[in-house]
Amino acid sequence: MNENHENQADTQDIMEDVSEIRGQGYTERYVLSLERLRQIKEEESVEEPFRAYFRKMASFALRLAETSGKIEDGSWHGLSLKEMQEWNHELYADILPEHYSQSYADPAYAVSALGEEFGALLSALYTELRGGIAYAFEARPDYLTILNELLIEAYNRFEGGMPEYKEIRDIIYWYASDYCDVFVADRVEEQLYPMQSFAADVILCADLADERYLYRFGEYITENELGTARYLNSLPWHTVKKMADVYTEGYRVGFINTGKDLSKKSVVDIRYPLGFERMVKLAMENFEKMGLAPVIYRTPGSVVMKRRRGKAGYYGTSPNRQYEYDHRQDEALFMDKRYIERKLDVLKHVYEENKAQAAQYAGPAVIETFGEKPFSPEVKKEAYTLAENQRSLSLLYDRKSAQITNQYIRQEERSFTIIAFPVPEIGEKYPEIFDDIIRINTLDAKLYETVQQKLIDALDQGEFVHVLGKGDNVTDIKIRLCALQDPEKETIFENCVADVNIPVGEVFTSPVLEGTQGVLHVGRVYLNGLQYQNLKLEFHDGRITDYTCTNFENEEDNRKYISDNVLNNHPTLPLGEFAIGTNTTAYVAGRKYQIEEKLPILIAEKTGPHFAVGDTCYSWSEDVRVYNPDGKEIVAKDNSVSILRKEDVGKAYFQCHTDITVPYEELGEISVVTKEGKRIILLKEGRFVLPGTEVLNTPLDAG
Repeated sequence: MNENHENQADTQDIMEDVSEIRGQGYTERYVLSLERLRQIKEEESVEEPFRAYFRKMASFALRLAETSGKIEDGSWHGLSLKEMQEWNHELYADILPEHYSQSYADPAYAVSALGEEFGALLSALYTELRGGIAYAFEARPDYLTILNELLIEAYNRFEGGMPEYKEIRDIIYWYASDYCDVFVADRVEEQLYPMQSFAADVILCADLADERYLYRFGEYITENELGTARYLNSLPWHTVKKMADVYTEGYRVGFINTGKDLSKKSVVDIRYPLGFERMVKLAMENFEKMGLAPVIYRTPGSVVMKRRRGKAGYYGTSPNRQYEYDHRQDEALFMDKRYIERKLDVLKHVYEENKAQAAQYAGPAVIETFGEKPFSPEVKKEAYTLAENQRSLSLLYDRKSAQITNQYIRQEERSFTIIAFPVPEIGEKYPEIFDDIIRINTLDAKLYETVQQKLIDALDQGEFVHVLGKGDNVTDIKIRLCALQDPEKETIFENCVADVNIPVGEVFTSPVLEGTQGVLHVGRVYLNGLQYQNLKLEFHDGRITDYTCTNFENEEDNRKYISDNVLNNHPTLPLGEFAIGTNTTAYVAGRKYQIEEKLPILIAEKTGPHFAVGDTCYSWSEDVRVYNPDGKEIVAKDNSVSILRKEDVGKAYFQCHTDITVPYEELGEISVVTKEGKRIILLKEGRFVLPGTEVLNTPLDAG
């Protein structure tokens, strides 16, 4: 227990010894909590409109208990597909777009129904309770007990009159602070110990031809998951095997190409969207042959562990992306310095206790999807947003937690791979698109290696690269390049040939910040699940100095949108990467099916020049020596920010890396300028013109 609880005695009902929760002592508390929730549904001791709110919350919590009971006694498996679908829909119905505007989960509605003082707070509480869906399907009554007691404690404060706002806020604060012992510890252990993998058990034991297995995960299931599973089941075994082989071989080769010893590792972190279980099962068999056992954990839903950017783990389709956006910063309700320090202390302690197992972690193997309708959120004044001091604390946590993690899971000893496929939401040509993506993911790497070396040979002569847009695209930026000391043995750009980043098709470098300046503009782009219209960034000495877009009528909203989601609350970010994408086959496929804006960055970055803001591609492993296939060592891995790691690692990294691609059709010219002022043109009007690279235009001509 936290020693600062002298004046928090009234929160003791929910703040019992966490060791009891992690053991078996929760059973009696769980039964008592359910009885109290049943009473709440009938009592009238709380005034309206709060009585209606708490009755709805109690009903929801009891439904989760019923769900958990069906999982534990095995009766869930006796339900028909239709019954499972109805159950799944009921659990998520309240936050679906058609119901959201009348849901307490919507901060705007909650404020209108419950008042400005408590509306947003109780909306955040409801969102936390909704995280219990996962605990119900994992048969975790210990975690459900924690949530039940959180709700009951808040309810008790409303009995007999209106409480102070601070009372309810403090209940949530101490819930997050005290139980981070449980949440952080369990999360870290889920990432390290294969025997704790609930999802792996489902994949290995379920009949993957029976669609009911998808509802065992507890995620929201849509036609994306069902359609993906059906399509993979319709493919010949050897096709799915090829998909799995490309994925796992990219992982293995990633270790080889970076000189890392995979034989020292025993754990692979599989992250994927539901529906791909047939491919994942074959991948698990491949990894087993490499001596790797899988950890497959759920993307977290609790405010204590929720990621502010992207998803890590397995997940289903979002029931409502506006709901997720509205609650992305609910930590603002309680975040302070003491909470952040406590969370970091717990993280450090858990890793120290599990340091031997942490050393076995080889890194993530990621499957991504694309094809969802582009999403541009509504900005709601009622939703919680981090205050300026909380933004600083959030960045402090990101920085310190990354340092702790890297201390026990060393970046220079691990690797990764990423591959992407479409989901049925992409449209009626989903099967054709899927087949084309399989083809793109298995292109001839040797051909690209040879052609890309021609580009690198030209780029290695340069002092800077000049990128110009055309038409409405006002991109005009000069990227300064690292100076080579020994051109016979050194190179500036990495020749990327489909190991960790599948598919093939780029050459990339870490630019010199000083002297890198100009404007980067793209008409429409999709970054980390969010759409940007006319995104424009200005750089001076390699750092962002100004930014805007046209998503919203209010310029302040446009800037905040970029600040929150591209700059990730940093006042500025450096240009961590410059690359030239060469995968014209992927570009043509995007144009053919009119899905350019839906392509994931993994593929989109290969379809034109791209610029990454944040950390370099080599963050945390700059001192690992890396070589191109021609034997030359890649020396452009640091910049004047990342090199600060030698003095103060806290100043070197930003824990973000966001790629922004200028598509070929918006591209006027890419040229290399040498010290002597000679200009070598690589691309002109969206076509490759450097001798030896013309073969890349073949898909453009055929398309």
